[in-house]
Amino acid sequence: MKLDELIEYLQYDDLINFKNVEISGISYNSKTTKKGDIFICLVGEHTDGHEYAKMAIENGAAALLVERAIPDVKVPQIQVDSTRHKIADIADRFYSSPSKGINLIGITGTNGKTTVTHLIQKIFEENHQKCALIGTLGYKLSSNGEYRDAKHTTPQAPELQATLRMIKDVEKIDNVVMEVSSHALEQNRVGGCRFNGAVLTNLTQDHLDYHITMENYFKAKAMLFERLTEGDFAVINKDDEYGDRFLSVVPEGVRKYTYGVKKSADVMAKDIHFSLNGAEFKLTYKGETYSVNLHMNGMFSVYNVLAALTAALAMGIDINISLKALQNVHGVAGRFEIVNKKPLVIVDYAHTPDGLENVLKSAREITPPDGKLICLFGCGGDRDATKRPKMGAIAQKLADKIVITSDNPRSEDPQQIITDILAGLKSISPDIVTVEPDRGEAIALLKTIANNNDVVILAGKGHEDYQILKDKTIHFDDREQARKVFAGSVI
Repeated sequence: MKLDELIEYLQYDDLINFKNVEISGISYNSKTTKKGDIFICLVGEHTDGHEYAKMAIENGAAALLVERAIPDVKVPQIQVDSTRHKIADIADRFYSSPSKGINLIGITGTNGKTTVTHLIQKIFEENHQKCALIGTLGYKLSSNGEYRDAKHTTPQAPELQATLRMIKDVEKIDNVVMEVSSHALEQNRVGGCRFNGAVLTNLTQDHLDYHITMENYFKAKAMLFERLTEGDFAVINKDDEYGDRFLSVVPEGVRKYTYGVKKSADVMAKDIHFSLNGAEFKLTYKGETYSVNLHMNGMFSVYNVLAALTAALAMGIDINISLKALQNVHGVAGRFEIVNKKPLVIVDYAHTPDGLENVLKSAREITPPDGKLICLFGCGGDRDATKRPKMGAIAQKLADKIVITSDNPRSEDPQQIITDILAGLKSISPDIVTVEPDRGEAIALLKTIANNNDVVILAGKGHEDYQILKDKTIHFDDREQARKVFAGSVI
């Protein structure tokens, strides 16, 4: 693609050294820049791409997208107000707007995004339609396919647009369901994406290290709904504290659907019961009632199912087809995943106050009268520290025993993170609270703490098979560790 064609619709401030060179790719990492790439000088929290522009040129960059002019270089420079926002416009143009030929559904919210995308993919397949998925675990082209790696919940714009183009042209898939994080919306990583529908799971405290306030967090999430146009659909959790506010930002002409358990909504679950086998409830929609038996457990699973089902209804999929698909799902990796039966050991990705509360409440529902509920968790380093004491308080309130350990400490001192968690506890009795900074050792301690009738929640890391330490990233998987510790137990 010629440079003038690439920037034809781009709003820019200045053109420097302009030549109509051929652009063969997009790069924002000078080390991986190839001949013919346009190099995007991204400005981040810790790095500034402008400092690597000359290295990118040495590696073959044919043009630069900059916020300030780079002196003493001969390649064309397109100067814009924000390279972080304009990279999406460049990527969308380079890949010829792939989302315009796809039924693209965005799922946003603090918790539940991964599960809801998987459920919608299953519903499409039950309806004999192909559907690709993009999210936390990577991207996959079918529910039975393998994940392909992704660096973020929502990939950076060039990778995202390239993936959408591949899904459309190579794989011939016309439906894509995608997790859309608040960071991706704030940083315009999904700029250029034409969403046909958007789904809200919930909005609770998370990422305040980045957004600072809940109001900013809400505004970032709301962007997904504000960009919908006439004929699209919005699915909103009516029970959520922010549900009505999300409904209010949906543009005129967009079809609105709500779901819930407590407040009156279009799609509702009533008479909910939980057992070791899963959740049962009555579903009501347009005056009709349906019996639902899930293999998944917990109230959060009920909400996730309602979100997926409502999205399917908005797309015109028969409710009986959706229910058949949902009742055949046995869960998502690292989401309330049972890895041992006696004691019942469950691994879950819950890493927010609301997420931990939901998981522990769900676990309490299936804890035998003569059993204890035990919770092992930590909090991530270099992230919102204000949620640490809150999670400590929630764990102590809802569990009989707690084991406090490390999550992904990153550059922080694990002991300081633990101290922050302990600040939320009313008491630190050794009969109830165990502290072990080494997560592997902490899981090993469960062998002496948990009895056969107990329920153990390993919270925070879920599907992750790594742990990010100060100076390195190591292989670590809660599921593997738990299976080793309880080897020989009934599973």
